[in-house]
Amino acid sequence: MNNNTNVETQKKVFRFFSSVVLVVTLATLFGVMWYLRLQNLMNANRFEGKGNYVMIALYMVLSVLVINTFNGFEFGSARISILTMSQAIAVGLVNAMEYVIIILMIRILKHTWRTLGYIAALTLAEAVAVLVITYISTKLYRRLFPPFSILNIYGDYENDLVIKMNRRDDKYSIDGEISCREPHEKIVEELAKYDAVLINDVPSEIRNDIVKACFAADKRVYFTPKISDILIKGSEEVNLFDTPLYLCKNVGMDGISAAIKRMGDIIISAIGIILTSPIMLVTAILIHKYDGGPVFYKQVRCTIGGKEYKIMKFRSMITDAEKDGKARLASENDDRITPIGHFIRATRIDELPQFFNILKGEMSIVGPRPERPEIIAEYVKEVPEFAFRTHVKAGLTGYAQVYGKYNTTSYDKLKLDMIYCEKCSVLLDIQLILMTLRVIFTKDATEGVAEGETTAKVHK
Repeated sequence: MNNNTNVETQKKVFRFFSSVVLVVTLATLFGVMWYLRLQNLMNANRFEGKGNYVMIALYMVLSVLVINTFNGFEFGSARISILTMSQAIAVGLVNAMEYVIIILMIRILKHTWRTLGYIAALTLAEAVAVLVITYISTKLYRRLFPPFSILNIYGDYENDLVIKMNRRDDKYSIDGEISCREPHEKIVEELAKYDAVLINDVPSEIRNDIVKACFAADKRVYFTPKISDILIKGSEEVNLFDTPLYLCKNVGMDGISAAIKRMGDIIISAIGIILTSPIMLVTAILIHKYDGGPVFYKQVRCTIGGKEYKIMKFRSMITDAEKDGKARLASENDDRITPIGHFIRATRIDELPQFFNILKGEMSIVGPRPERPEIIAEYVKEVPEFAFRTHVKAGLTGYAQVYGKYNTTSYDKLKLDMIYCEKCSVLLDIQLILMTLRVIFTKDATEGVAEGETTAKVHK
């Protein structure tokens, strides 16, 4: 067993132990609240010993499932702020489910608000516990497992991946670089000096040789995928012959899953319209009062099959934001955005009218973000595969919205969207909807493009 294998085993043990501590702590806090307050609300219907254990066990199971959905057990991988936020949102959802369960069990209307108060107090205590455990675990992880020393093997195209990775100096330390055009023997000799290798946008034929060399030398490999890699990732094994064979179906969702997805779109959009109608009414009044202009902003976008439709959003810019007729994305510190616009963009309130687009069937809750025809045409000049995004219906949220940013390069957006196109399922949609709750509170997800840019950079 080599050193890298030992380190990976140790990391898994550490994460498992930290996850156990987190879940046991949450279950203990719930157990204390259950024994001291919640079960007393049941009066004559109080559980005996085993019933109480079942309630605590149920809480533990729900906690594991929901926290895992939000990637809340990634101790040492995610930033403390992001990890804590994921865990806190997960705990809030678990407690909301427990609240409904307890209310159904009590069946006494007068205890509704008292129960809510107990659950709120429990949530607050658990939020503090989550912060403490995650902070200590992450700091300890970083001390026990210093960042890998990485060799950057770069290709012909420039990108900012190294800059991004260097921002996470707790995980990555890019200590050297070499061009993929150097002789293979020199690359092999160089990579032997490092813990890991970053194959950064390298032609496939060269990358394959480097991957084999890394495998032979037991080196960890990070690499940027090509579109074909993502398409192949969703393939299935065909074990009918003595020759290995893989099958890429490239059909997306089956008919049953698509019907369930559409039904979910109708239900969620209808509920969304009802619940957010007060917010939309106040927003409409404020926008109109500010400059007397139109409340809504309608714009042509593309959905499945390149079909065009008019997306509805609350207007966040001045009325003549594109008086020159040129389509461009919002930039950082864009002076076209109104004061009200800054707020509704930061809080995603400007997106709420899209529930009507979803209800009409023009969009889905989950899918690639719809782009304007002009911007798609501009992207396609540099990245022809960008049109692949329209193989599924456009969405309000999606893979690129959850894992990318507003100013993510078009090629990286395409990769993220293609991952969704290959993996799309009802369960993945549910996970992405839940993960969107975390994105709402992440400021950098709304970063604009750089000043002077009209679209997100391509960086193929």
